[in-house]
Amino acid sequence: MSTTAVGREYLSEHLRALAAQHEARGRAEGEGIAVLTVLEARGITVSVEIREQILACTDVEQLDSWLRRAVSATTAEDVVRA
Repeated sequence: MSTTAVGREYLSEHLRALAAQHEARGRAEGEGIAVLTVLEARGITVSVEIREQILACTDVEQLDSWLRRAVSATTAEDVVRA
């Protein structure tokens, strides 16, 4: 079984799985940065703890929810509250 890439299509199932994991982590990281960017643009202070919580989150659906809350929240705590 070949492990080389043809374009972006990996021939090895293992490499395809690794690529998917990497892509998911990258998407989550981007969503977390977006949440922080919206809060910063709105002038909302973000504690170190909440910043770390947002950046450590790998659940894209949760991050999307936080991003939507960040648009109208008055505090960073309002964004990440359950």
